[in-house]
Parts: sequence; structure tokens; C-alpha cells
Amino acid sequence: MNIQKPKDKSQLQIKVCGLTKLNQIHELIDLKVDFLGFIFYEKSPRYVLNHLTLKQIAEIPHFKKVGVFVNKSIKGIVEFASEAQLDIIQLHGDEDEKYIKLLRQMIGESIKIIKVIRIGNQTSDELQNTINKQPTTINYLLFDTDSKAFGGTGKTFNWNILNDVEIPFPYFLSGGISLENIHQLSTINHQPIALDINSKFEIEAGNKDLEKIKEFLSMINK
Repeated sequence: MNIQKPKDKSQLQIKVCGLTKLNQIHELIDLKVDFLGFIFYEKSPRYVLNHLTLKQIAEIPHFKKVGVFVNKSIKGIVEFASEAQLDIIQLHGDEDEKYIKLLRQMIGESIKIIKVIRIGNQTSDELQNTINKQPTTINYLLFDTDSKAFGGTGKTFNWNILNDVEIPFPYFLSGGISLENIHQLSTINHQPIALDINSKFEIEAGNKDLEKIKEFLSMINK
């Protein structure tokens, strides 16, 4: 597998997750944000279907709409992906190899799959073992901070652990990324293809701070 590694921060892509407001979504499209993230997990304070319909999401003019799911039935994901015209499925639960292979069969090759790996107190060997278990039918990994509940924590894990493992997929970096810690990204040898930002760029859950996001984009694109 040939992986294109960013040569510098200017090549990093940005995913804004937990979107709930159409006016903000359209502003982010104007800002050329690469990935738009919609959370389809009922227990999340950013559960998108409390704010937008599947039809409204389908009508958003963007080609990297990401649906975030947690242990949802494959049939349910397939239905939502079709009705909301999602381009990418992000699996944030305990979905195993059998589940992912069946999902791939159901959605075909055109919809990409991101599998989230939550990082807590495991050793680098344990993390490597988890990475190695991922089926080749996924397209990306996403590393996030572990928590008792599913979903984002707003906290950062120790990024240095990524220097101790082999990562055979392009990956997203998530978990408490902010204006204050982005400079630490240079400590990672194998750079992510994208940064996933959420709670550190909000006024309240689902209500994004667009000025902060603009500042973040300007820092990344320097």
C-alpha cells in the first residue's frame, strides 16, 4: 500500500465534526474545510438528527460528508448512508473485522470507511496489535482519546505513542486538538493526513466557534 505522507503541515486536511447548524456548515464549505462530520449516535449531545433531517444532510453540497456511528446495525448504517448521501462512514464503537467486512459488502467500494482506535493506557505493543487486527477493507484509521463513554472527550492522548508503532493506513488524528497544542504535531514522525477538530472549537455542543476555526485554518496553512 502506497501512502502519501504530508511533507509539511500545509498539506494537512481538516475535518470538523459534530456539526448541527446549516448556516455554519455552509460557512465551513466556503472556508474549504475538507471533511464535514455528522454524529449519528443518539447519546451524543451533538446527535445530528436532533437538528437536521437526512434530506437536509443529503442536500449539503460537499463530497466528503462523514457519518459517525457507534455499534449501529449494518442495515441502519446502509439506510442512513443512502438517505443522507454520506461519502464516508466512521465507526467509533466496537465494530470487529466480521462487521466491517459485511458493511463493506453492503455499501460497496465508493463509500470510504474510517475505523476509530481509542488510545488510553495501552502499551505500544498492545496498540500495534489492535492496528494489525484491522481489516484491509477499511480506508483510514482515526486515533482518538479513550473514555468510558463512546465519542469525543476533548482530551489529548500522548501522541508520542504513534512513533512506536507501524501505521499501514492513512490516519486522522483526533482528541482535544486545539490552538494551544497544535504546535506539538511536529513531534509525530508519521504525520496524519487530517486533523479532526470538535469540542475545542465550540461555543457549546454542536455550536461551532467559526472565528476559532478560521484561526486554526490560518495556522495550519502557513
